[in-house]
Amino acid sequence: MSDTALPQDADLAEDGAPRDRLIPALFALAIFTSAALVFVVQPMVTKLVLPMLGGSPAVWNTAMVFFQTALLAGYGYAHGLQRLSSMRAQMAVHLVLLLLAALFLPLRISGLLGDPDPAAPIGWLLLTLALSVGAPFAVLSATAPLLQAWFARVRAGHADGRNPYVLYAASNLGSFLALLAYPLLIEPLATLSGQRAGWSGGYAAFMLMVVALAAVAWRRGHIGASAAAALPVSPPIAWREKAVLVLLAAAPSSLMLGVTTHLSTDVASAPFLWVVPLALYLLTFVIAFQNRPLIPLPITLVIAGALGLVCLAFTAFRTGAWPMMFGLHLATFFVLALMCHQRLAARRPAPDRLTEFYLLMSLGGVVGGAFTALLAPVIFDMVWEYPLMLVLVGLARPISRAPIRNREVYLFVGAVLICATPPMLSAVFQADWDFAWWFSKNVSADMPRLTQLVLTGAIVIGFLLRDRMPAYVAIAAMIALSTQYIARGYEAAFTDRSFFGVMKVGVTQDPRLGGEVHVLMHGTTLHGAQPRAPAFACMPTLYYAPSTPIGQTTQTLQRRSPGLNIGVVGQGSGAMAGYKRASDTMTFFEIDPMVDRLSRDPQWFTFISDCADGPIRTVLGDARLTMGRESAGTYDLLIIDAFSSDAVPTHLLTVEAIDGYLKLLKPDGVVLLHLSNRNLDITLPAAAAAQALAAPNLHQLYAERDDLPVMTEASTEALILSPTEAGLAEFRRDPLWGTPADTEVKPWTDDYVNLFGSLWRHFRR
Repeated sequence: MSDTALPQDADLAEDGAPRDRLIPALFALAIFTSAALVFVVQPMVTKLVLPMLGGSPAVWNTAMVFFQTALLAGYGYAHGLQRLSSMRAQMAVHLVLLLLAALFLPLRISGLLGDPDPAAPIGWLLLTLALSVGAPFAVLSATAPLLQAWFARVRAGHADGRNPYVLYAASNLGSFLALLAYPLLIEPLATLSGQRAGWSGGYAAFMLMVVALAAVAWRRGHIGASAAAALPVSPPIAWREKAVLVLLAAAPSSLMLGVTTHLSTDVASAPFLWVVPLALYLLTFVIAFQNRPLIPLPITLVIAGALGLVCLAFTAFRTGAWPMMFGLHLATFFVLALMCHQRLAARRPAPDRLTEFYLLMSLGGVVGGAFTALLAPVIFDMVWEYPLMLVLVGLARPISRAPIRNREVYLFVGAVLICATPPMLSAVFQADWDFAWWFSKNVSADMPRLTQLVLTGAIVIGFLLRDRMPAYVAIAAMIALSTQYIARGYEAAFTDRSFFGVMKVGVTQDPRLGGEVHVLMHGTTLHGAQPRAPAFACMPTLYYAPSTPIGQTTQTLQRRSPGLNIGVVGQGSGAMAGYKRASDTMTFFEIDPMVDRLSRDPQWFTFISDCADGPIRTVLGDARLTMGRESAGTYDLLIIDAFSSDAVPTHLLTVEAIDGYLKLLKPDGVVLLHLSNRNLDITLPAAAAAQALAAPNLHQLYAERDDLPVMTEASTEALILSPTEAGLAEFRRDPLWGTPADTEVKPWTDDYVNLFGSLWRHFRR
C-alpha cells in the first residue's frame, strides 16, 4: 500500500472540522507504553530463569521462540477481536483480559514444574515461561495491532486514519528505547526484585491508559454501542503473497537469534548482549514503516550487498579484534533485517487487512525463531543456521529483468574459481607431494587470513553482481562453503550438539607429546587436551596442568592430607581425574550430559576411565541446584570452572553462590574460582564478593611458558578462598599468590549482576 499524501491543511479533517490532537496522542502513548513493557520484560524474565539452566546462551534463543509465539497469540487475539463490530465491546473485552492477566503479577518464575532435566530442558523452559509470564505478555502484545485497528476506525475521514501503520513505528520505537534502557540503566541500577516491582507498576499504569483512552474517545463521540465507521473492503491477500510476507518476516527473526548466539557464546549469556540485536531488529521496523524512511531501500540494497558477503568471509573464523567483529556482525544483521522489513513494508495491505498483516508478520517471526532455536540444533551438528541464513536472505533482493551480459558471465565464472582456491590450497598442504612441505611450512599456518585475502576478489564480484539475485546468492553460498571448509581447524573426529552448545573432539599432532593429541572444544575455547601416548596420557594439561593455579592448589592440598574430597564444577575432558588418588573422592558437577559421555568414552579421553585411581561420580544439572543438595562441611577442595565456550555463568560467581561453596568446605578447605576470560573482567566482582563475605582469599595470574608443547599448559587467572586463615596458610607463603587489593566494584548477587560494567572495565585495561 502506497503512502497517502496529507491534505493541504493538516489541522483540518476531510470534512473541514478541526483536527482532534488528543486522541492520536493518547493512542500513540498507549502503544508506546505497551511496547516498552512487552520488550523490557523479555530480558528481565529470561535473566530470572537463566540460573536454572547453567547460563547457556541457548536459554535466550529458546525464550525468544516463546515470546514470538506469545506475540503471535496476541496478534491472533487482536485479529479475532475484530469480529466484534462494536468498539465498546472490543474495549470491554480487552480490559477484562488485562485484569485477568494481572493475576499473574508480580512477575516470578513458576516452580510448578520443579527443576529442569538437563537432558531435555527446552520443554521445561517453554512451559515455565508460559506459566510465569505468558498471560500478561500475550495480552500486552495484542495492543499494537489492536489499537492501530481502533485508530483506523476512530480516525476514519482523517488523513492520519488512512495510514495507521505509522503507529507501528511508534510501537517499535518504544520497544527499541526500552531495550536500550535495560542494559544501560535498568540492569546496572536496579535489582531484579526492584525490576519486577517496577514492571508490575508499569502494567497497572498501562491499564489506566486504556481506560482513559476509552473514556475520552467515548466522551467525544468517537465510539458507542453501535459499530464504528466501517473501513473500505480491499481484496483478500493471496496465498502466494501470504507466503512471501511470512518468509520476509522469518529471515530477520532467524538472523537475530543466529547473530545473538554467535556473539554471546564467547562472552556471556547476558541481557546486555541479548538486547542489542533485538533492539536493532526493532529499529529496522521503525525505519521501514516511516512515511519517508531515513534509509531508502535502494541505499539499503547497496550496503546489504557488500556487508552480507564480507560478513560471510569472517563468520567461520575468530580473527580480528573482538569489537571489530562485534560491529561487523551487528551492522550486517541490521542492514539485512532492514532490507527484508522494507520489502515487507512495501507490501503492506489496506487498513482493513491490518491485523491480518501483523498476524502474518508474527507468524514469520515464530517460523524464523523456531528454525534457529528449535529445529537447527536437531538437524545440524554445528552452528550452520547462521551462515545459511546469511546466504538465504539474499533471496529477498529484487531480481533484475535486464538481459544477461557476457561480462557478467565471465565475472561469475571468476568468482567460482576464486572460491575454489582456498580448498585446493588446503588439499595441497595435506598432500604427500615432495613440494607440499614448503606450502605447509610457509603458508598453511595463516590459512584463515590467506583465505580471506583470496576471497576478497569473490566479494567484489558478488557486489558487482548484486542486482543479479541468483548469481549473488550462489557467490555468497560459495564463500560460506569455502570459509567453513578452511575453518575446520583441528581435524574433527567427533562433532555433536546439545542445548548447551556444539562440542567437538579434534585431533592434532605434537611429537613432543608423543604424537596424537585429542582436544575437546566448545566454541573457541579448549576444554581439555589429552596426549594419546601412554607416557603422557595421564598428565593433566592446559588449565589443569600441575604448574597452573588449579594444579598448584590440588597438589598443595594433597600434600596436606592423605585423602581429599574434591568437587569440580565443569567436567570438560575430565583432566582433573588425573589427580585422583585411591584415597581421594572426586565429584564432577556438570550440566551437559554430552560432556559427561565424551569424557567417559575411552575412544576420546581416558582421564576418568584409565587415569583416575578409583571411581568418579558425576552429578548432572546446574551446579547451584545440585550442590545445594550436598552435605555441608564435607569438601576439602572445590574448583569452579564452568565455562560455555568463553562465556561465564554469572550465577556461579555471586555472593550467595560463593557463600554456598564456603559452607560445603571443611574448616581448612579451599574453593578455587577459575576466572580466565578474554572479554570480561570477572575478577573484581569475585574479589568484591569475597570481601563482602569476609572470606580469606588470594589471587594469581599465571602465564604459560613458551618453551613447552602447545597443549601442555595455559595461562590462568584464579582466586582461592577458604572459610578460615588455616585453609590458606601454605598459599600465603607462596610468592605466586598475592592478596587482591580492595575494590569499589559492587559484588554480584543473585539479585544484581552488571556484566556491561565488566565488559567496560576489560576494554579500559
